[in-house]
Amino acid sequence: MTKIEELIDGVLKSDRRSIAKTITLIENNLPEAQKALSLLYPHTGKAHVIGVTGPTGSGKSTLIHKLVEELRRRGKTVGVVAVDPTSPFTGGAFLGDRVRMQELSTDEGVFIRSMATRNTPGGVARATKDAVKVLDASGKNVVIVEAVGAGQSEVEIMKIAQTIVVVQAPGLGDDIQAIKAGLMEIGDIFVVNKADRENVNKTVVDIEAMLDMNPNKEKWMPPVVMTTAITGEGITELLDKIDEHRKYLKAGAIETRRRERTEAELVDVIKEKVAESILEDLKRKGELEEVVRKILSRETDPYSAADMLLAKRLKGFKAP
Repeated sequence: MTKIEELIDGVLKSDRRSIAKTITLIENNLPEAQKALSLLYPHTGKAHVIGVTGPTGSGKSTLIHKLVEELRRRGKTVGVVAVDPTSPFTGGAFLGDRVRMQELSTDEGVFIRSMATRNTPGGVARATKDAVKVLDASGKNVVIVEAVGAGQSEVEIMKIAQTIVVVQAPGLGDDIQAIKAGLMEIGDIFVVNKADRENVNKTVVDIEAMLDMNPNKEKWMPPVVMTTAITGEGITELLDKIDEHRKYLKAGAIETRRRERTEAELVDVIKEKVAESILEDLKRKGELEEVVRKILSRETDPYSAADMLLAKRLKGFKAP
């Protein structure tokens, strides 16, 4: 048995060290990572993946902490991927959500990993998606992904999660507009956290009004749940709504979502591999510096240069 096979065997047995090592391989984009994922892929598709997103200050980490505690009380094993902004110095996770959830880390039924966005729009890098696969294959019943924030571009979470929870809190000013602009279409459940604050009812009414104006769900109307995560108030109701949505998906909608997510992932991987291949070829042939020089001297522009490079490399290519 090779080292990779031993590592995968450990993941399938839910060994924490093996899970951590495999995710590190993926984060560092090492050659063994793709082989590890290929071996794990047949064992994925069993976990319920929950995406949690919302503006900074809405209390996402505390909410997830309480959700994990309630899931454990219900006998579920849980994986958490907390996606943080990328440090400009180390390239690693900047905020370190595991620090906030440290007391959960001693629970053998919980695995928590902070990961950097790697400057990916939407805060979900490919490594994050692959880490979810590792946790899924390891036998975790539920995997929770905490995205960086909310806004028009912060909808990448829909490519990975089956149930998307959008968290809002009263008193965050124009952040409600960010939800209106970017997340109303993809949110399955809306949470108004910090419900002990003033104006909580107004926030709830605003979200419900937006949902009424944008009834994009044919059978599932996203509920709005009020919580006070710091005390645990509303967490049971929230988890019940998540479970209701899971059952709704299992009744038929889940296959459509799986197909959409699989297609989106395939397209992303193709784009990434094509870009890597072209850049490696440019560097190997010494053409990259010349193209950059022409752009800097205004002889061409980045878009025209990209079109030229693609046309040159696709010359003679015939689609099957």
